[in-house]
Amino acid sequence: MCELLGMSANVPTDICFSFSGLMQRGGCTGPHKDGWGIAFFEGKGVREFKDVDASADSEIAKFVKHYPIKSHVVVSHIRQANSGRVALENTHPFTRELWGLPWVYAHNGQLKGIKKKELIHYRPVGSTDSEFALCYLLDQLKETYAKRPKSQVALLRTMHGILNEISEYGVFNVLMSDSNYLYCYCSTKLCWITRRAPFGVAELKDDDVQINFRDETTPNDVVSVVATAPLTTNEEWNILNKGELIVFKKGEVVAKFR
Repeated sequence: MCELLGMSANVPTDICFSFSGLMQRGGCTGPHKDGWGIAFFEGKGVREFKDVDASADSEIAKFVKHYPIKSHVVVSHIRQANSGRVALENTHPFTRELWGLPWVYAHNGQLKGIKKKELIHYRPVGSTDSEFALCYLLDQLKETYAKRPKSQVALLRTMHGILNEISEYGVFNVLMSDSNYLYCYCSTKLCWITRRAPFGVAELKDDDVQINFRDETTPNDVVSVVATAPLTTNEEWNILNKGELIVFKKGEVVAKFR
């Protein structure tokens, strides 16, 4: 299956270290060689890079690895194709507009039978069950709320219910952002870590790289990273429960639904 990587931070932060570990899993230390993508939010804008080549070999991935693009929210994905051919239109993350904001989404898993659902407002461009699920999710949110609800709790309860519904079709691990929040839903496998002062040294599991975050941060920085599996060997990662939705804003956990 595919792998996910997301970041939420309280200051513009680059994800070069974590992305270096993820890209090795795309065809080197892992089988996810059927394309990759990464999206960086800049305000309401999205800077996006995608490639159908394996991330371990992709020249574009090497550029992203060494170019410190700073962002508050990042969503990334490496693909092992199961549904839909290897093509750019089937490469995650996928982006749609809802309530005047860009929603970026990446999915790990397979959803057998999801395409029997009726779509109303959104249509997939590619042929993956992942993109179809995004269209259905946003359809249901738009049908429930003509505009973004004032109550964030109400929105999250509704979202959690729709995510649970979709997960009945198979494996549905999701990272999604509307530029303000990072929404993380676990069907089978997802973990996270929050780094804050006092910062220390971290060592990648998939690459011979270590970093002392004390040299790269200020005492006020808060950065949370979400991944399919832990990316480092010397840090303790938190494991999400099945059916759990966890939401980050500016690096902090602001909501949990189980």
